Amino acid sequence: MRIGEISNSVIRRLPRYYRFLGELKSKGIAKISSGELSKRMGLTASQIRQDFNCFGEFGQQGYGYNVEILQSEIGKILGLERPKNAVLIGVGNLGRAVAQHVNFASLGYSVIGLFDHKESLIGQTVKDTPIRSISVLDEFCRENKPEVAVLCIPKSAAASITEQLIKLGVKGFWNFSHYDIALNFPDVSVENVHFTDSLMTLSYKLANKNK
Repeated sequence: MRIGEISNSVIRRLPRYYRFLGELKSKGIAKISSGELSKRMGLTASQIRQDFNCFGEFGQQGYGYNVEILQSEIGKILGLERPKNAVLIGVGNLGRAVAQHVNFASLGYSVIGLFDHKESLIGQTVKDTPIRSISVLDEFCRENKPEVAVLCIPKSAAASITEQLIKLGVKGFWNFSHYDIALNFPDVSVENVHFTDSLMTLSYKLANKNK
């Protein structure tokens, strides 16, 4: 099966597999069957096997899956072993929290630049990375060629910054801005983060729990 034919729902489950297998590895569990994995993750064994079969044969009949090897293979599928340089735009409360607390390195990213328009923030550092003025973004990107941008800016500012970054060669966006990048730039890769959507989904589950 070609990668382009794999459903989005399967792709969305891959990070969960990767994370869960990492937890098993940290507990010293060396192998696991699809049945055991299904009980721990709340999925069916058939679903797990179907998901993995999209990418190849990872298990052995009568043995199950080697936890360390399976996690490594899923990591390769996710591209975690390939370094990707990233810039983060907007180092307010949200941006600073993302820069400080997300372990980018473990996920194959290196945050090489932080940018903001507020003069009071310029020159400060977050995890040893200085905050630069947004006015030097063009020069920085031409010199360092980041592949990814993390947008922690208001929606009103996102359109112009996104267009600027795409012209500078950025190919992927982790987007907290609520600006619909894919609508105007369908050829770039985007992951949108909407905290309010998650809260509304939780609200729906609570409202309909006993229906």
